[in-house]
Amino acid sequence: MESTPTAEANVTDTPKRKPSLLKRWAIYAVVIYATFLSALYVMQDSMIFPLSALPEPLKFPTIKNTQKWEYTRPDGSKGIAWFCPVAHATAENPAPVVVYFHGNAEIIDHQPPIVRGYQQLGYSVLLPEYPGYGQSEGTPSQRSIVADARFFVKKLLDTPEVDAERVFYHGQSLGGGVAAQMVGVHEPGGLILESTFTSLASFANQYFAPQWLARHPFRTETVIAELTAPLLIIHGKRDGLITIDHARALRDAAVRTREVTLIEYDCGHNDLPGTDNEDDYWGQIEAFLQRAVKSARP
Repeated sequence: MESTPTAEANVTDTPKRKPSLLKRWAIYAVVIYATFLSALYVMQDSMIFPLSALPEPLKFPTIKNTQKWEYTRPDGSKGIAWFCPVAHATAENPAPVVVYFHGNAEIIDHQPPIVRGYQQLGYSVLLPEYPGYGQSEGTPSQRSIVADARFFVKKLLDTPEVDAERVFYHGQSLGGGVAAQMVGVHEPGGLILESTFTSLASFANQYFAPQWLARHPFRTETVIAELTAPLLIIHGKRDGLITIDHARALRDAAVRTREVTLIEYDCGHNDLPGTDNEDDYWGQIEAFLQRAVKSARP
């Protein structure tokens, strides 16, 4: 008599099913997305800090009476800043100061127009350089940039020809993120944010990436929510890099400040000050600084 195949034999002989087409596509998508996030994580430094695109530094400052300040970091590398005192500043007659933080594809060597503008208003200017930029050694990051700025601002406050009660921050684009982070180190008499973002981390949304992927988040909006000093926000309505929505969100986030002013110009990201708005640009800054000084007095 022939034997009947057992159930176990039937199971063993049944070929294994291949994953469905939909499941395979899902696996491919996960692998591609993970690879994309890994590349984005690695490449973000060069995207935020484009060192290869920076202009060449100058051998000597073109701004009269500029002092070159140096900072030796714990690892032995050197950071630099330029202090540009206004002509009438002395220990007996200290002058107010604006600490200016430039954008991500710039260096302090090319900021004479900003320095001259502030000096004409009677303000000295401090230009901290970012690690890895211009003549400053090191590697840029949120932590290293803020660490250098902290050192130079502390040195500034101890400088005899500086009125420590009238120190203001002005940051352009990436520099606005740096200026905001410095509020937690030393709150200025007033803060000027020009063409600045709510946070760098928020740009991860454009790449369908989680914000925690950002190694240099520069969360400006978070700082602004705690700011008590007067705030001036300047932004171009046609800014295609950092849209005007960022400026309006920063204005709305400033819930504790004594004053918040948003000035919108009909221009792009790097068009301030331009030939058609230069007078108004400096007029708005001068008026803001005057109000900030008065509001700080008892």
